[in-house]
Amino acid sequence: MLKVLKAGFYTTVQDAGRFHYRNKGVPVSGVMDEMSVFKVNSLLENEESAAVLEITMTGPTLLFEKETYIALGGAEMSATLNNAPIQNNKVYRVNEEDLLSFGRLEKGFRAYLALKGGFTSKEILGSRSFYKPITKFNRLNENDVIPFSIQENFQPKISEIKAASFLDNTVLEVYKAPEFDLLNDKQLEEIFSKTFTVSHENNRMAYQLSETVSSHTISMLTSATIPGTVQLTPAGKMIVLMKDGQTTGGYPRTVQLTDKAICILAQKKGGDTIRFKLV
Repeated sequence: MLKVLKAGFYTTVQDAGRFHYRNKGVPVSGVMDEMSVFKVNSLLENEESAAVLEITMTGPTLLFEKETYIALGGAEMSATLNNAPIQNNKVYRVNEEDLLSFGRLEKGFRAYLALKGGFTSKEILGSRSFYKPITKFNRLNENDVIPFSIQENFQPKISEIKAASFLDNTVLEVYKAPEFDLLNDKQLEEIFSKTFTVSHENNRMAYQLSETVSSHTISMLTSATIPGTVQLTPAGKMIVLMKDGQTTGGYPRTVQLTDKAICILAQKKGGDTIRFKLV
């Protein structure tokens, strides 16, 4: 078991996501930064879908009630194990009564804690990912306990990786979305020439951008959306849907983020800047 002594700002259990229910209005959910999670789960030789903790902005204080192996990835949050600094993308053995803490956010926005075998909290609709309308809770709280299974005799084949960081990347590569060709030349020029600032209205559902593009009067039926869909409101506001975003929308779908671009944006916070690049 892993006991939460302090919850941090926003800590959740997430896995690869909740699939095959979008026709019923259920978002995919799952980890926001798949690239970082793939690295730490690979180090621990876990399945790609193994559940991890997603830690946003400020980290929790966690007490291990049994031994296991862990790896951290994503944002750099000054993590310590029993007050000794530890680094990302490296396997550590933890023992019973060990304490994992997080300090100042150095870079990025979301960190990930993976452990050998993944967390084994309850599956709902085929996923352990927190999403309040389905799971009835949306974050971990003080004194919560998250189960995991004991993994005996684990000898990691690779104990550390020196992976290139994308936390400083600011360019989001995008594809054309269904209503792309309904935009006029001025709107398209603005989308791909402007630097946009992430507003403070950002969460797992969507990221709003502070700068606007020219307004429009495009009328359309409510249509399907997916994580990474960039919608444009009539007033010219850009809204990027993320992992907990709604499954349909009535605003024009201008561009669609690549999987890597979703990961890059997931590591941005209010005040950070991004640009779009058509691929």
